[in-house]
Amino acid sequence: MKKVLAFAMCAAMGLAAFSGCGSSASSSAPAASGASSAASSAAASSEAASAAPDKVYTIKLAYTPGSLPATDSPDIMYAEVFKQYVEENSKGAIKVDLYPSGQLGSAAETLQGVVGGSIEMSIIDASLINNIYEEAQVLSTPGIFNSVEECDEVINGDWGTSFRTLVREETGVNVLNMHSKGFRNFTTSNKELKTVEDAKGVTFRVMENPVSIKMVEALGAKAVPMPGSEMYVAMQNHVVDGQENPILNIIQDKTYEVQKYLVLDEHMAGIMAYIMNDKFYTSLSEDLQGVIDAGAAAAMVEAQKVVATKNTEGIQILKDKGMSVYEPTAEELDAWHKTVLEPCQAYIRSTLGDQAMDDLVSAIEAYRGK
Repeated sequence: MKKVLAFAMCAAMGLAAFSGCGSSASSSAPAASGASSAASSAAASSEAASAAPDKVYTIKLAYTPGSLPATDSPDIMYAEVFKQYVEENSKGAIKVDLYPSGQLGSAAETLQGVVGGSIEMSIIDASLINNIYEEAQVLSTPGIFNSVEECDEVINGDWGTSFRTLVREETGVNVLNMHSKGFRNFTTSNKELKTVEDAKGVTFRVMENPVSIKMVEALGAKAVPMPGSEMYVAMQNHVVDGQENPILNIIQDKTYEVQKYLVLDEHMAGIMAYIMNDKFYTSLSEDLQGVIDAGAAAAMVEAQKVVATKNTEGIQILKDKGMSVYEPTAEELDAWHKTVLEPCQAYIRSTLGDQAMDDLVSAIEAYRGK
């Protein structure tokens, strides 16, 4: 760029010197040059105008984490990568405004905003989709997935494609993509948990969905559903004794500041969902829809890298923060899972019928049989 500017300055100086030499022929040169410049400017303006989009669409993208580097939060990483990709590749036709730190409300509230169209896009825990599409309860079944990889393969395979189509058709919410963020584990402030029996009588904050409530009740504990934005203060003031979340959430929510004990019981897969109002999505041209889809795919890849890193390093980070971490034996882990799986599956089947649960179980078994 500096070379181009230097060349332009030299050319201008040369032209000025030439025009100052004084022949009658050359005296008309400045006028011709000026006309040429005006014509060039007009052409450039016309080209810029034709390149400018006829309409600029704005996406309000809401999520609850904030004040963290993107490398510490898949939500933030996804949002930043998505914004950059979409704005650049839409050539200015789409503007993405980021709203971190729950600026537009709790995750449950932003879900309702996406449903109603006041918010174009949000990042939420997939369990909240239960609030608008009852069959989504199957994703919250404790003990049903064996690993992050298994969960990701199933929710992004044929079963996941069918699930997202049904959600879109019945609710007007377009689930752009989903992935696991690791398994949920219990933490407490007042007592260490090792076995299922240790959980009896403990008060846990849980997500606002019926399966999570049923799960905690199956342990003989008390469930207190509340938004994640209220959880820290509830633990700090001892309104609840503990909570349950994946490792990366325990880190990014700074749960370690108000909780002493962590048991790696891995009772439920945590799943992230990236959702968009479908009326907004379908209002875009096919080309811009393609930009949204590609941006979502690129952003998910980077978000999954954050999940993988935090799930690998996270336990040591929490130990360094002062948490006592207990890893159950294989026998103890089996007891944790059986205690919550059977009653929660029975509850879901009684609520939805067998088909929804059978379809998910079949997809999981097909993956395990590969």
